[in-house]
Amino acid sequence: MSAARPSVLFVCVHNAGRSQMAAAFLTHFAGDRVQVRSAGSAPADRVNPAVVEAMREVGIDLSAETPKILTGEAVQESDVVITMGCGDACPYFPGKRYLDWQLADPAGQGVAAVRPIRDEIAARIRTLIDELTGEPPHL
Repeated sequence: MSAARPSVLFVCVHNAGRSQMAAAFLTHFAGDRVQVRSAGSAPADRVNPAVVEAMREVGIDLSAETPKILTGEAVQESDVVITMGCGDACPYFPGKRYLDWQLADPAGQGVAAVRPIRDEIAARIRTLIDELTGEPPHL
């Protein structure tokens, strides 16, 4: 990992829920201390509306975000790759730190079902920031 500014890539299949929430929380809590990317192996057309609403409830606006395709370059440029149910679709490069977060999929779920997923992601992000920077998240 680069000492100055670690880079994290969040990957899920559609890049419309879990990875979008994780990237938004990491950006929100870490500011410019961490470079953040998210992508999907088979991106959806838009971010899940229930995810957008659940994040709006905690003051984070995802309405302008769009799902992005996972590329080998994005993986190569990242120090840490966190997968969230993308299975074998995520390319592997030696020397990268890979984490697999087992999280429920918000696809097809309403806001009430997305909230606990959102809260679990937020908790994991707070721990990740401390691991990456040695500093607590900005709240």
